Amino acid sequence: MKRKAIIQIFFISVFTVFLFTANSVLWAQDAASQDTTSQDVAVQNTSETPKRFEFKYKKGDNYRVLSTMREDVYVNSMLDHHAEIVNRITVQVTDASDDGKSGTHEATFMTSEAATSDITGRTFGYGEEYKSIFERDNLGHYTISDEYFMPVVRDVPVFPDREILPGYEWAAQGHEAHDLRRTFGLQEPYKIPFNASYKYIGQVKDEETGKVYDKFTVSYNMYYKIALNVPDMTYKMLPSETSGFSKQTLYWDSEKGCLDHYNEEFRITIKTTNGVRLRFEGVAEAEVTEFERTATDSNVTAVMEKINDLGIQNVTVTAGEKGLTISIENIQFEPDSDILRPNEKVKIDKIAEILSGYTNDLLITGHTALRGSEKSRKKLSQQRAQSVADYLIQKNVRDKYHIFTQGLGATSPIADNDTEEGRAKNRRVEITIMDK
Repeated sequence: MKRKAIIQIFFISVFTVFLFTANSVLWAQDAASQDTTSQDVAVQNTSETPKRFEFKYKKGDNYRVLSTMREDVYVNSMLDHHAEIVNRITVQVTDASDDGKSGTHEATFMTSEAATSDITGRTFGYGEEYKSIFERDNLGHYTISDEYFMPVVRDVPVFPDREILPGYEWAAQGHEAHDLRRTFGLQEPYKIPFNASYKYIGQVKDEETGKVYDKFTVSYNMYYKIALNVPDMTYKMLPSETSGFSKQTLYWDSEKGCLDHYNEEFRITIKTTNGVRLRFEGVAEAEVTEFERTATDSNVTAVMEKINDLGIQNVTVTAGEKGLTISIENIQFEPDSDILRPNEKVKIDKIAEILSGYTNDLLITGHTALRGSEKSRKKLSQQRAQSVADYLIQKNVRDKYHIFTQGLGATSPIADNDTEEGRAKNRRVEITIMDK
């Protein structure tokens, strides 16, 4: 079941968003259910019983974090643009200690910016993926090799090793690990330490769900100067001074031993070597979805049976690494366009019935036959994937934050492009119910 949430997300190297290549992948901490419009109400603690807070881990746990950051970007105090960035992280706990007080996590991080600069209803393209493996203990401390650049913000939250009452305050060190490989050629994370201040507020009840959480606040300030030994000093602009803050409210699920949701506001200011001053400020929201693997033989058989029962033609179903894929071959658009023909909409209507039985995110991938230039094929395949995604959004199968699109042109044929029959198979759109 999907559960809405507000959640903190963190930038890798915020100046890369504006100055350099779009290689920032953001990490959202463990989170889950809470609608962004819901309110919490304080719960009176009559017993005043101290509580201990610890993360709990179980081997085989799977979850997906989907976070959206909305920020305003200022250049020399003037608003330059508004950015909306979606970050998708899938995590599996591959091992856990017998007492559940430490866990090994394998995670895949993907970051994508909105397809249109004016942040309209378009979906998000599927971005580059990054892998990470790390351990986290019961209090929240990370153990991670320098070969991994994600997650970016580490050791937040860190709980005290004792029982506490509402009103208790403490401090704990954390750090950010920035990816400066593309920008400065550094091959290890650039780590920025900070000291975070925490306070346990007490128990609160979500008015909408009736669920009780433990509420905390955490904040930290950053100020650092970057001194880099850059191999190639041909860059005209380098960051020289960075400052900022993060203010968060955390909601803890004691039963599960994890953060349920939290919210953040942030500001980052960067002064560059040539005097440019950049400011990034905004808020973030996200959700966590726990899900079971869909790419199984039994699901392939079940979906194929439904397709046959519904009389859908030219459709195949396969199980792959990313999930369960429904491939619509010889999909019909108006000539050389991304406009779906009416008969194809009828077909997608039927497929939508099947998709509604799953809660995982969708990846829509467009493919073309070997015709025209490589650039035109890629563009057309992306547009056709977008057209199918838009139609599924219109049918309320998913909203735009749960459908990703990509166009591969003619790079992944499934048949011979020398025959019309083969080209028809290659002109396809794949809908993947994503497991990772």
